[in-house]
Amino acid sequence: MSEAYIVAAQRTAGGRRGGLLRDWHPADLAGKVLDALVDKTGVDPALIEDVIMGCVGQGGQQSTNVARNAVLSSKLPESVPGTSVDRQCGSSQQAIHFAAATVMSGQMDVVIAAGVESMTRVPMGMTVALPAKAGMGMPYGDAMAARYPGIQFSQFTGAEMIAAKYGLTKDMLDEFGYESQVRGARAAKSGAFDAEIVPVEVTNHDGVSLLHTQDEGIRFDVSLEGVRGVKLINPEGGRLTAATSSQICDGASGVMIVNERGLKALGVKPLARIHTMTVVGEDPVIMLEAPIGATKKALQRAGMSISDIDLYEVNEAFASIPMAWLQVLEADHARLNVNGGAIALGHPLGASGTKLMTTLVHALHARGKRWGLQTMCEGGGLANVTIIEAL
Repeated sequence: MSEAYIVAAQRTAGGRRGGLLRDWHPADLAGKVLDALVDKTGVDPALIEDVIMGCVGQGGQQSTNVARNAVLSSKLPESVPGTSVDRQCGSSQQAIHFAAATVMSGQMDVVIAAGVESMTRVPMGMTVALPAKAGMGMPYGDAMAARYPGIQFSQFTGAEMIAAKYGLTKDMLDEFGYESQVRGARAAKSGAFDAEIVPVEVTNHDGVSLLHTQDEGIRFDVSLEGVRGVKLINPEGGRLTAATSSQICDGASGVMIVNERGLKALGVKPLARIHTMTVVGEDPVIMLEAPIGATKKALQRAGMSISDIDLYEVNEAFASIPMAWLQVLEADHARLNVNGGAIALGHPLGASGTKLMTTLVHALHARGKRWGLQTMCEGGGLANVTIIEAL
């Protein structure tokens, strides 16, 4: 079986809800990333055999197969197909897995895995709320209700359950949220993101045109006291706040994945090799705990231990998720989300999988490290894990 190599990894800088990316249609924004991947590699666009794109809110401007619409909004020819994937927050990480499996099988040689989410234009939950309001029902049927009687599935509830289960106090969570902002600010100031970010033309709220090249959610003036002062999401016994939760975000990202034939056709050097891919399903009530079991499974399959991994990207949907992961895996906090995570940089849902992979690949190269691991908690009690080797 062939290997799967990443030859380019790019992302837009994140935009706040109603922020600098508000004027970008999501298909156009995703098309901008597709163009950047082509430009980075110098590939003949006609050699790209598929675009697999993660997106969670597949309604409105992100409906009708946003992947295909992104292709038709880019410099790629009409001959390039596209398909959209929904594995909730892991959608574009799953796109990586699908793309890698396809080139490893030899059925295709050059595939783009990507993701997009405009949480400004397609607000979180819209694809559930609007049909429900129109009397079209909810996504959970009678059989599922019978299996989980009396349960209202909620990621917020799951995140609080994890904090309680692992003894994570509000002070501990606040310190983690503060550190994410500090790391994100330090990375941005040092230019750590420069090679991975696609500049995007925007207009600010003063009507001034500029290039958007810096994640809009970073708080450069953050203080621990300020983080501690943010009100609780759940005032009745809760521990999490907006400062210890991922930021709503607009963004797009993508990686180009090829096999050996693809490397020869493109004439480029690989950035990384995809070593191990795992996905698991666990308890959909606590919901966000699955990265722990998925990581254990991936490491066992790879014949590795957590100490073998040089850098980890564990999505900061809520601070309790990576903190519980660190605790159970006995992982080194210094290797986790070294350039900050979604608390500082934003979590553009379906775009986060390839966004984190982009940051991980570039961080490994910047530090001269070899092994990276990425995992993502996902609605429904799911989690993907990807282990890569920098080349």
